[in-house]
Amino acid sequence: MKESLGEKIYMQLIYVLLIVLAILCLAPLLHIISLSLSSKTAIETGQVVLWPVDLDTASYRLLFQGTRIGSAFVNSVQLTVVGVLLCMVMTIGTAYPLSRGYFAGRRFYTLAMIFTMLFSGGLVPTYLVVKSLGLINTYYALWLPNLVSTFNVLIMKTYFENLSKEVEEAALIDGCGEYRLIGRIVLPLSMPVIATLALFYGVGFWNAFMSVLIYINSSAKYTLTVLVQQMIQSQSLLVEQMRMDGVEQSLPDSIKSAAVIVMVLPMLVVYPFLQKYFVKGVMLGSVKG
Repeated sequence: MKESLGEKIYMQLIYVLLIVLAILCLAPLLHIISLSLSSKTAIETGQVVLWPVDLDTASYRLLFQGTRIGSAFVNSVQLTVVGVLLCMVMTIGTAYPLSRGYFAGRRFYTLAMIFTMLFSGGLVPTYLVVKSLGLINTYYALWLPNLVSTFNVLIMKTYFENLSKEVEEAALIDGCGEYRLIGRIVLPLSMPVIATLALFYGVGFWNAFMSVLIYINSSAKYTLTVLVQQMIQSQSLLVEQMRMDGVEQSLPDSIKSAAVIVMVLPMLVVYPFLQKYFVKGVMLGSVKG
């Protein structure tokens, strides 16, 4: 069908608007990258805008050698990887039975989980429970309360329900047991929604901030988000963390910018590989029929 002149103009305006919005979103990130890769003189004289001036990677070297950014990065990776694995196991283990029509009481359990989306215990009762279990200052205080997300369980449950019944029935007729059916049939067919929910959980754990401040007391266990926030908030703290001779004379802004890039880079690297599953996984897992 041929587009009218008005429709062509409308689409061109949409494209221009999207390009402008993309530039507005990318500009702050480009500015931070440029600050982290520019020389001290270029930053002090205000020459750095969107492109590095007098390329210099000293800020990254000083950041890793003079602060606890390396250990904080390892802490964030540990928190994220273990958290995603635990959450995915629990989410799959919860969603699969609820998606089976022969599971007794599945309506009751589904409604009970939905109830938790409307009402929660609150921050103080949750903290008291975590404290009574002796989980303060451990990553289990961050993992256990977030093992199952009702929203993610409902997405995966609906996805399981939409899988081909004929394929499952054929596998059962051939002698495939329940666990083998999950491992050989259901999970391979569910990779889009699994990748999508893994991305949800991963971003949540990687960006965890308030929960780390509440439950983690030891600075040695701080993640990147907390450490970078403290470095940005307090310049004196940043200077105190630097242990190299002459680091105090370096420009804190470039080091702070380098810390921000180190914090966001892993998610920027991982997201493109999972993006192809993102839309397909959410749409197929949330629309029934």
